[in-house]
Amino acid sequence: MTTILGIETSCDETSASVVDDGKTVRSNIVASQIDLHRKYGGVVPEIASRAHIERLDAVVEEALEVASCKPADLDAIAVTNRPGLAPALVIGVTAAKTLCWAWNKPLVAVDHIHAHAISPAIELEESIWPAIGLIVSGGHTSLFRVNGETSIDRLGATTDDAAGEAFDKVASILGLPYPGGPEIDRAASKGNPKAIDFPRTMLAQGSLDFSFSGIKTAVLYHVHGHGKTTGGLEKLNEQAIADIAASFQQAVVDVLVRKAMLAIRQTGLSTVVLGGGVAANRTLRISLEEECSRQGLGFYAAKPAYCTDNAAMIAALGFHQFAGGQTATLALDAFARSSL
Repeated sequence: MTTILGIETSCDETSASVVDDGKTVRSNIVASQIDLHRKYGGVVPEIASRAHIERLDAVVEEALEVASCKPADLDAIAVTNRPGLAPALVIGVTAAKTLCWAWNKPLVAVDHIHAHAISPAIELEESIWPAIGLIVSGGHTSLFRVNGETSIDRLGATTDDAAGEAFDKVASILGLPYPGGPEIDRAASKGNPKAIDFPRTMLAQGSLDFSFSGIKTAVLYHVHGHGKTTGGLEKLNEQAIADIAASFQQAVVDVLVRKAMLAIRQTGLSTVVLGGGVAANRTLRISLEEECSRQGLGFYAAKPAYCTDNAAMIAALGFHQFAGGQTATLALDAFARSSL
């Protein structure tokens, strides 16, 4: 048995997790910062970094305690070193390097997006690779060919706003609280997804890239009037807002599902996996699962606990990298951009 401590501080969640053999999650502690950032309508890097400094020691200690694990029981420490908010990443990377030095443990550097791509396999005994990986989060919307846990090739990515960013911006347009994803999902549950025909941007024929800036602008003009950015929200009742949320959400989901199916046709694969923060969206999960079922494809979605930023997926991928000899030195740095 190989036991990995994972550390995640890429954005606004401070997380630590203990995972055995990349599958068995013994603990997954997440300290959310939503309350700290809500009044600003988004994540403030300086506030996020300070909160990581204040909370990380206690989070790591709790992860070890819940897992009934001592430092001597660990085989390695895995940490997110990219992508994310650079000041926030530095906190986690520095902590991981310090613990590796103090406890004489190997260090493993993990790409956060790569970890999302393999997160649907956590707690599964069977292998689900190769697969098309659809990763939908606040900062990234991408399609990958996932050949195996440590082999992944990007097929497409967002050219502007990621789906999660569009959810946050549309929530702001509709006067809904931050974070926008869960609020849009909640409002949409009471609305008619066919009320407004918002655009579904597919880009060039055969393209596996994404663009969600157009639909954000379409919602803005629908609310306020063409070319206007204010003045229309106060005229909308609760049902009208619910209908807009539902129609917007359905348009985004339609694009995501169509692109995933296009990737299946282009690669000839027969399995789709779904990960990332927006993977917790109920409409997306149900729609993609139903389409995969109609086409006779395998479908695996990350469990809700492993959709948002969490250290379990970092430790899980860290296990596979460690098993393959992919370790880092104490000179490891943090990077804002993904390596994928």
